[in-house]
Order: sequence, then C-alpha cells, then structure tokens
Amino acid sequence: MNRRPGVSLAVKTAELSLAVPQVIAHRMTRMAFSGSKLSARDRKEFERMVTEKGVAFADAWSAMAMQAARANQAIAESLFRSFLSASRGRATYSATSAAQLQRAAWGIFSKGLSPVHRKAVANARRLGRVRSR
Repeated sequence: MNRRPGVSLAVKTAELSLAVPQVIAHRMTRMAFSGSKLSARDRKEFERMVTEKGVAFADAWSAMAMQAARANQAIAESLFRSFLSASRGRATYSATSAAQLQRAAWGIFSKGLSPVHRKAVANARRLGRVRSR
C-alpha cells in the first residue's frame, strides 16, 4: 500500500491539469475548423466528447462509493476496538483516529479522480498524435 497517498494524488492532479487544456484546445480547434457539415471522423469525436464525460463521472462516483464503504468498515472496526480497549482500561489514541479519517478522505478522493485522470490523459495522448489524412 502507498504510505503517502497525497503524493500519488498530487501527481495525478498535476497530470490532469496539463492534459485537460490540451484536450480542450484540440477539440475547440477541431470544432472551429469543422464547418457546418461534419465529417464522420468529426462526428465520432464530438459524440465521444459528450458520452465519455458521463461514463467517467459514473465511474468516479462508483469508485468513490466503494472506497467510502471500505473506509467506513475500517473506521467502524477501529472504533469497536477502541471501545473494547477503553472497557478494559487501556488508553485509546484520538490521533490515530484522525489520521485514519484523513487517509480515508484521501483514498476516496483518489479513487474518484482516477477514472477522470485516466480518460483525460489518454485523450491528450490520442489527440496529440499527428495523423495523416
């Protein structure tokens, strides 16, 4: 397991911040030059542009919901252990709980960002290739 999820999240965020403007610039330029009668290639790209957002959004929400369920289960288990320790007269540590909540939040955000990152970076690569006509 990655001990520092913020690092991976920072890298994904940076890559996303570079990929998104590239994709937008390519597609806006393509729209500007497409004219009133779209080619089959343009039509396919414009349809893809719309449908992929819904798919990425659904994938992100699904991944976040699954990660939240896992995190809730782990937190509930941790709380149960704390209650057992307290009932036996042992000290519990709130700093551990706070760190666990922070890791859970990072994990949920990271899972939600992954599908969007994957699609945007792939689009930037695909659209950045020079194609001969």
